[in-house]
Amino acid sequence: MTKQRSMSDTLGRGLVTGCALLALAACSDSTPGGEQAQTPAKPAQSNSSNAASTPSADSSAAAPESGAAFTVDAPAGTYRLDPNHTSLAFTVRHLGLSNYIVRFAKHDVTINLKPDNMGQSSVMVTVDPTSVSTLYSGDYKATHPDSKFAGWNEDLAKSDKFFNAEEYPEIRFESTEVKPVGKNELEITGDLTLLGKTRPITLDAVLIGSAEKHPVYQDVQGAMGFSAIGEFKRSDFGMDYLLKPPLIGDNVVVNFEGEFQQQTEE
Repeated sequence: MTKQRSMSDTLGRGLVTGCALLALAACSDSTPGGEQAQTPAKPAQSNSSNAASTPSADSSAAAPESGAAFTVDAPAGTYRLDPNHTSLAFTVRHLGLSNYIVRFAKHDVTINLKPDNMGQSSVMVTVDPTSVSTLYSGDYKATHPDSKFAGWNEDLAKSDKFFNAEEYPEIRFESTEVKPVGKNELEITGDLTLLGKTRPITLDAVLIGSAEKHPVYQDVQGAMGFSAIGEFKRSDFGMDYLLKPPLIGDNVVVNFEGEFQQQTEE
């Protein structure tokens, strides 16, 4: 049995999907024009443990040499997401004007780490679609007087045009291959399940930092942090609302940041 040391009762959950597009769709009127979300670059590597945005215990400013072995200081074991230090966001092109960002407050990630054979490591991500957050500040009821939903977040979460969370209460990603591609870079391929459909996607992950012992929590052993980015088409999962006319783009970009704590065996 494992236990996680957490600073909050909130369960952090981690990775996936085309919901952002939903949120975007939700805040759209009949305004024409939509493009796909611009794909951001791979997560940046850090060269300073003092950098607030990307702290690193083992990284280099220069790109790793081709074929360099992946190295991690954290010991082998099961790692759970620290719910107080994580972010899961999705980006989609909105009206051809901007890249709109939507977040999920509740997500969880478990990593089975095998440093001596990273190809045998695995990643599991679950996301609660009802935790979608758009920070929409408009008067939803004034523009949707007949809606049964209280606001945009609930509409996106429960409408059958979007996440349909009452029928599909979980979004899930399960890795099928973890491939080291550099000293601190991984390609994580796996199956994304959204709206009852499962499709393969690949995430580009960067190890930001790792430690044999957690630098703060004395009762936690290994610790590490990752950035990850991936992209897929929402239409592959049956999400086609506002593709015609093209008000909301088809491409969805997923961005994850998070810290992980090793779990102790009882």
